[in-house]
Amino acid sequence: MNKVILMGRLTRDPEVRYSQGESSTAVARYTLAVDRRFKRNGDDQTADFIGCVAFGRSAEFAEKYFRQGLKVIVTGRIQTGSYTNRDGQRVYTTDVVVEDQEFAESKAVSDANAGRYQAAPAPAPAPAPAADAGDGFMNIPDGIDEELPFN
Repeated sequence: MNKVILMGRLTRDPEVRYSQGESSTAVARYTLAVDRRFKRNGDDQTADFIGCVAFGRSAEFAEKYFRQGLKVIVTGRIQTGSYTNRDGQRVYTTDVVVEDQEFAESKAVSDANAGRYQAAPAPAPAPAPAADAGDGFMNIPDGIDEELPFN
C-alpha cells in the first residue's frame, strides 16, 4: 500500500502548467513545509519540504485557492522517477501525487501565519471567499471533483 497524509504550509504559490494535446490537463506543483515532530540534537532543520503534484480539477482548485503560507492537508501516494538533465546527469525525483487536498485552517488564521515559510518579503494576496458561512471557513464550490489522467 502506498498512502501518504501530510499537513503543512505552502512555501509559495502553486506553479500550474497545462499539458499539450487535444485535451489539455492542468498540472499543479507545490511544496509543503511539514513540521517535524521531534528535533534531533544538532539538527537545525525543523521542517521537511515535500514536493506535491496535482492533476486535473485538483490542479485547477490549487491554482485558484492555494497561496503561499496556506496550511493544507494532502493525501496521496509517493511516486519516484528519474530523468537526464542538460548536463547528462541522472536526476532522481520523489513527489507526492495528490489524491485529495483540503484547507487545514480558517482564512483568518492562514492570513496571520502567511509569512512563516515565505521566500519573498510579502505573501501573495489570498482569494476572497465565495460565501462566508459565518464560522471563518470558506465554502468550497460545487462540482470540484478529483480527476486524475491515470489509474
